[in-house]
Amino acid sequence: MNKMSVILDTDTNNELDDQHAIAYLLCSGDNFSVKGITVNATYNGGNIDQQYAEAERIVKLLGLNDKIPILKGADGNFESINGQLDNPEFDGDEAVNFIVEQARRHTNEKLVLIAVGKLTNVALAVKKEPAIIDKIRLVWLGSNYPEPGEYNLENDIPSVNYLLQTNIPFEIVTVRYGKPSGTDAVRVTQEDVRSKMAGLGPKIKQPVTGRHGGEFYNFGDYSVDLFKNTHYYGTPPSRALFDMAAVAIVKNAGWALPDTIPCPVMIDNQWKEQPGNVRKIIVWENFDSQKILSDFFSSLKNYVLVE
Repeated sequence: MNKMSVILDTDTNNELDDQHAIAYLLCSGDNFSVKGITVNATYNGGNIDQQYAEAERIVKLLGLNDKIPILKGADGNFESINGQLDNPEFDGDEAVNFIVEQARRHTNEKLVLIAVGKLTNVALAVKKEPAIIDKIRLVWLGSNYPEPGEYNLENDIPSVNYLLQTNIPFEIVTVRYGKPSGTDAVRVTQEDVRSKMAGLGPKIKQPVTGRHGGEFYNFGDYSVDLFKNTHYYGTPPSRALFDMAAVAIVKNAGWALPDTIPCPVMIDNQWKEQPGNVRKIIVWENFDSQKILSDFFSSLKNYVLVE
C-alpha cells in the first residue's frame, strides 16, 4: 500500500480536537508518511510557543519526539507577513520554509497538506514559492460553507481568498456548527472518552506534564484529562472532534461525500458564488460519524506508529 505523504498544519493549543487529529494521524502508520507538523497561532490557545508546546506534548506521548519534526509557523496573519518573505527571517519562516522544502521533493505523488487551523502558513508558502502549487493537495478543515462564519476562516480570511485565487487543489472539510452535514456532527461525550480512550496508545517511560497539570504516560489518559477540563454542548452534552474528521476523510474518502463546485470567494464576510468560474474546488460534507469514530478508537487501540 502506498502511504500518503502528509504535513499537518495545526493550532494545537486552541481547544482539544487538534490533539486528537495528531494522535490519529501518527497512529495510522499503515496509511501515512508524516513529514512533519507545522503550528500556527489563532485567537485562542496563546502564542506560537504555547501552540508548539501542546503539539510537542502529543508527539512525546506517542514516543515520536525524535522522529516527527515540529515547526513553528505564523503568530500573525497573511496580510501582515506576506510582504516580508524576501527577508531571511519572518514570522512563521520555519514552518513556511519547511512546507516549501517538502513540497519541492514531491515529483510524482502530491504532498497532502491537512490544515486544521487558519491558512496563513500555507498561503505564505505558496506566495513564497508558487512552483509548489502543483505538488500539493490542500485539505482544509474550515468554514460553514455556504454560510458565513467559522473560527478557522475568521482567523485569516485573506489567506483563504489568496489560495482560492491560485490553482492549488483545494478541498474544504466543512464545519457547519449545529448542523448534521458538517464535522460538527462527529461528536463524543465525556463518557465516550472515559470508557474508550483511557490507557490507549504507546506507553512511554518518562511522563509528560499535561496542559492542565498532571503527568501522563500515554495519549489516551491525556485525552481523558483534556475532556475533563472542557465545556460541553448539546443534548447529550458532547464535543465535536472537527480536526480528527479531516484526517479521517483523507484516510478513507468513503467516510464523507465530496461535492465539486465552481470556486467561490469570501467578500464582506459572506461567501460569493462564482458559477462561471472554471476553477473547481471540493467541498466535503455528510460525514459518517460512526465509522470515523470507530476507526479513530481502533487506531489508538491497535496503533501502527508512523515511521
